[in-house]
Amino acid sequence: MTAAQRRARDKVDYDAFFDGCPSRQLLERISGKWVALVLSALGSGGPHAGAECGGEPRAMRYSELARRLAGVSQKMLTQTLRTLERDGLVIRTVTPTVPVTVTYELTELGLSLHEIMRGIKSWAEAHMDEVQDNRERFDLATPAREAVSGPA
Repeated sequence: MTAAQRRARDKVDYDAFFDGCPSRQLLERISGKWVALVLSALGSGGPHAGAECGGEPRAMRYSELARRLAGVSQKMLTQTLRTLERDGLVIRTVTPTVPVTVTYELTELGLSLHEIMRGIKSWAEAHMDEVQDNRERFDLATPAREAVSGPA
């Protein structure tokens, strides 16, 4: 049986609720904040202060991504881009100029995930005030609740 045939057979059995399912590893990888932000930046032209990220997908240089993703370390950005490239979500292109130019761009597979991630990012931004209010209410009520019933 070829590797492609084994993958086709195993695909029927993919279920992230099962411990050994490879889709769990993929879910873990794509659920990281840096993955979401890299996909958003590449998929919509990057963040623009005060504006919705609705631009067109485009290739970006490493240095441009690093500037746009405030707070990301060089190590984390490099690791994130490598895993996205390995998974076929990003294409890395090296242009032999002086100095060498390296750009990153979403693949078709990456674009399909970008649409989902952009929705999650938009939801988080739209509902952050409500979540913060809920956190404050919970934190104020938690000490009183633990005194009566013990830790949750």
